[in-house]
Amino acid sequence: MRSWVEVSRARIRENYQAVRRVVSGAAQIMAVVKADAYRHGAVEISRVLESEGVKWLAVSSVAEGMALRQAGIGARILVMADFLPEDRAALETFRLTPVVHSLEDLAQVRAPYHLKIDSGMGRLGTRAAPEEILRAVRAAPAPLEGLMTHFASSANYESSQTDEQIARFEAVLAAFRAHGAPPDYVHLSSTIPVAYGRAEAWGNLVRPGHAIYGYVSPGRGPAPAAVLRVKPALTWKATVLSVKDIEAGALIGYGGIHRAARPMRIAILAAGYADGIPHRLSNRGKVIAQGKLVPIVGAVSMDLTTIDATETSLCAGDAVTLLGSEGGVSIDAQQIARWAGTISYSVLCGIHARVTRVYVD
Repeated sequence: MRSWVEVSRARIRENYQAVRRVVSGAAQIMAVVKADAYRHGAVEISRVLESEGVKWLAVSSVAEGMALRQAGIGARILVMADFLPEDRAALETFRLTPVVHSLEDLAQVRAPYHLKIDSGMGRLGTRAAPEEILRAVRAAPAPLEGLMTHFASSANYESSQTDEQIARFEAVLAAFRAHGAPPDYVHLSSTIPVAYGRAEAWGNLVRPGHAIYGYVSPGRGPAPAAVLRVKPALTWKATVLSVKDIEAGALIGYGGIHRAARPMRIAILAAGYADGIPHRLSNRGKVIAQGKLVPIVGAVSMDLTTIDATETSLCAGDAVTLLGSEGGVSIDAQQIARWAGTISYSVLCGIHARVTRVYVD
């Protein structure tokens, strides 16, 4: 194989159970498997999670939910970011639960739904006043099952935004409770409020995504100690296509952005930015070769990446680790994100579908 990822089913199980221990009996878990389970493979990850007892899964689109149903997934599936007219019939056909983002769309709902409140994110969700929301829900043809929101800055403990969002959401929830119509499910939190034990933001359902795959973003400011411990479930490798010696002064890759300062040995890997290696790792990223961190040299190409193999005995056909652990050395998605000036979510979701997925226990 040119490039492949190895996904540990055991790690997925362990991470899910770690979340379960943190929330204990306070909240149910809705595991987020959108974007092909952050490129871990939504069908296989959903099967693993179902075997662990998960009752809810979350996706972004109707198409993602349909793919899970067609693969035999039986858990409840919430479609978080899709309520397009052309897809509404499929919601019923495939037993998918929609999230509705505007009061105007309530007239089109024919099955139990979750309503999203824009409590301050400035993205999807209604910003209507509590009493207006209550009236619209009462007039809707289908019953409200869940009320939800999404935090914009939950890892930033220097900001008051999360507290302000909780207050705005609670005002809407209070209106429903005052009229004897509380929704069955109340959910506000993805990974961060769970990981840092912010229980007042959980409701009775939490939506971990990043944590399921082994990541918790660091808190900013006076954040409490994390109460959740998870480990990355994905390792990414690439095959060495060629190894060669070059002379001092030789230029490497597009634009000649690296000039060899000394005679050196280079290895060319069978993966590039079309596979998901960020182009911004050109001349700044690293990989693990034979248990050693070695630098990427020159520009990351579409299908190829060059590394400095001078301190290794790499040969064509050997494998190097792009993301993962080898010989006591580790590179995770957060480290790659720091090198590339992006976020770990982008690194994981950027691993292309053409990269082979291999599942291990």
